[in-house]
Amino acid sequence: MTRPPLPPFTRDTAIQKVRMAENGWNSRDADIVTPAYTDDSQWRNRAEFLSGHTDIHAFLTRKWRKELDYRLIKELWAFADNRIAVRYAYEWHDDSGQWFRSYGNENWEFAEDGRMSHRHASLNDLPITEDQRLFHWPIGQRPEDHPGLSELGL
Repeated sequence: MTRPPLPPFTRDTAIQKVRMAENGWNSRDADIVTPAYTDDSQWRNRAEFLSGHTDIHAFLTRKWRKELDYRLIKELWAFADNRIAVRYAYEWHDDSGQWFRSYGNENWEFAEDGRMSHRHASLNDLPITEDQRLFHWPIGQRPEDHPGLSELGL
């Protein structure tokens, strides 16, 4: 299985890869997202360490059960060869109705087949009020004309 674009990345293919990852995560479907990672992919997400599809699928399923009405924007920060660095923000609320904006950075490394072999994520959650929300598109993929992080001043 290959997941184009493949490394080594150019600026354009790195931007494409970032948007594809954003679209996948905005699906909030672990069955769609998990295959983008190698079978033995290694993750660090906050203080949690994951390895392989079973861990990744369970993590994503748990995440999207907790983080309701999840909407994510990713932006390319840097790239070289088979690595991409992104910054991102996403908005969600918990089951009590409290909204959050989560800010983070990820470092990605890709296998030759274009699947991600390593993902290192650092992030923080900021409680926000509903009127502070900036991500208002319908659940799913962010519309092409919706502003990105830089345009939103994030």
